Amino acid sequence: MAMCEARWIGSTKLGQSLLASITADDPGSFETELLTLQNDTVELIIRVSADSIGTLRSTMDDLLACLSAVEGSLDVIQN
Repeated sequence: MAMCEARWIGSTKLGQSLLASITADDPGSFETELLTLQNDTVELIIRVSADSIGTLRSTMDDLLACLSAVEGSLDVIQN
């Protein structure tokens, strides 16, 4: 079994948007957690488990591409 974890720290509003953007994806292939920190800051944790490194990489690539697209889109909208 292969496992990987990605962590992101930022504003609560952006963290919630990022989480919402991947929730509709294949939820059986990963787990998420959104931890409240301080000063309107959260930590988004994504844990992926897969039967092979190839599958792990594919899942992480998909999730990171989705997160990147949402973050970029929100940056454009806000500026």
